[in-house]
Amino acid sequence: MRRVTHDDQPAFQRLGSEAFGGGPRPVPSREEWEASADREWGVFDDGALAARLRVYGFTSWFHGGRVPTAGIAGVAVEPERRGGGLVAAMLDAALEEARERGEAISTLFPSAPGIYRRLGYEVIGSYDDVDVPLDRVARTAPPSGITTRRATAADVEAITAVHATWAAGQNGPVSRAEEPFWTPPEKYVADYTGITLAVEDDTVVGFASWIRGTGDTPAATVMEVEDLIALTPDAARALWRTLGSFSTVVGTARVSTSGSGASIDPAWLVLPDLGVRRVAEHPYMLRILDVEQALEGAWLAPVAGRVPFAVADPALGSGRRDRPRAELSGAWTIDVSGGVAHVERDGIDVADAHHDRPVLTPHGLALLYAGAQSARNLRMAGHLTGPEKWDPPLTAMFSGQQVHVRDYF
Repeated sequence: MRRVTHDDQPAFQRLGSEAFGGGPRPVPSREEWEASADREWGVFDDGALAARLRVYGFTSWFHGGRVPTAGIAGVAVEPERRGGGLVAAMLDAALEEARERGEAISTLFPSAPGIYRRLGYEVIGSYDDVDVPLDRVARTAPPSGITTRRATAADVEAITAVHATWAAGQNGPVSRAEEPFWTPPEKYVADYTGITLAVEDDTVVGFASWIRGTGDTPAATVMEVEDLIALTPDAARALWRTLGSFSTVVGTARVSTSGSGASIDPAWLVLPDLGVRRVAEHPYMLRILDVEQALEGAWLAPVAGRVPFAVADPALGSGRRDRPRAELSGAWTIDVSGGVAHVERDGIDVADAHHDRPVLTPHGLALLYAGAQSARNLRMAGHLTGPEKWDPPLTAMFSGQQVHVRDYF
C-alpha cells in the first residue's frame, strides 16, 4: 500500500474507468499530474494495482470557520478483490497522512454508504438534483431594489464573495476562495450558458449559473441550474424570475441544491409553490479526524459553562486495525466563551464505567458536529450513552446552522 506515482497512471485510470464507467480515461502527462494537488493511493499485489482512491485537500465551512478537510473520491477495487478489506486498509493509510497534514475532518460522497459507515463515516446531508416547474417559478413575486445582469470573468471575485458569505452561515460547504481544484474564472464563466447576477446598489448579492438545454417544447426541455445562491429575499426573487422567464420554451429547471423540509435553503422560501420532484440524491458523509482541531475556535451557540463529553467506538473491541478511529477515542471538555469554543482534552479512561460524562460513537460525533441530529435522537439511535443532563446543552451548542453542500467531488 503506497502513494500512486505517475508510472501507475495507466492502471489507475483503467481501474477508475472500470468502476465508474464512461469509457477509457486519458492518462495525464507527467507535468499535468505533478501540478495537481490531489493525493492518490493504491494497493498493489505483485506490482499490479488492486485498489485505488484519491484525496482532495480543501477547507469546509463548519460553525463559522474553514476547517481543513480530506475529501475522499474515486474509490475503486478490482471486482475480484472486493470484500477483502482493501478499502479499509487504504483509507486508514490515507487518513493517517491527512491527520499529519492537519486535516481535521474527512468527507465523501459514497456509492455505498454502508461501506463507509463501517469505517466511521456518517451521512450528514445530501446534495440533490430537483426538478422545479418553470411556469410556477414565473409567478414569483417581483423583487424590490434589485437589478440583474450577465456575469463576466471579472465578476467571479464578487460571485466567490457571495458564496463565502452564504457558506459561512452553513455547515458543510466547500470553500471556493482558495481551493486548488476550483475552476479558473474564464473557464467557470464559459462552462455555462449564463451566470445571472442579482445586484443591489452596485453590489452583487446573489447569482445563478445555468445551462439552457436543447429544445423549445416545455414538456420536453430541461434547464440545468448548478448554483442559485442569494443573500436577500429580493435577490432570490430576481434570480428565480429570470429563470422563470424561459417558461414558454423550457418546462423544467433541474436545480442542484441541498436540504429539504425545515432545513430547505432559504432562497427557495420566496417561491409561491414549493412542489418539486427529486430526481437524483447524493448522500454526503463526514468523519471527524481530530476533535480539538475540528472544534477549536468554532462559533457555537453561547451555552453557559463547560460541557464535557467522550468518544468511544464499540467496534474497536472486535480486533480490527483502525488507527484513526482508535485515536479519536478520548474525553474532552468544551468551554464556550462569547460563542467561541475552546477545547481541552481530559485524562479520563473512557473504558472506565465510573466516569460521569456522555459518550458518543464516532458516528454520533459526526452527526452532532454537523448539527444534523439532536442529542436525544442520537440516544434513540444508540450513538450516545451516559448521563442525560448534558443533552440539552450539547444539542443547543451544535444546532445553530444547517447542513448544506454545493460542490460534488
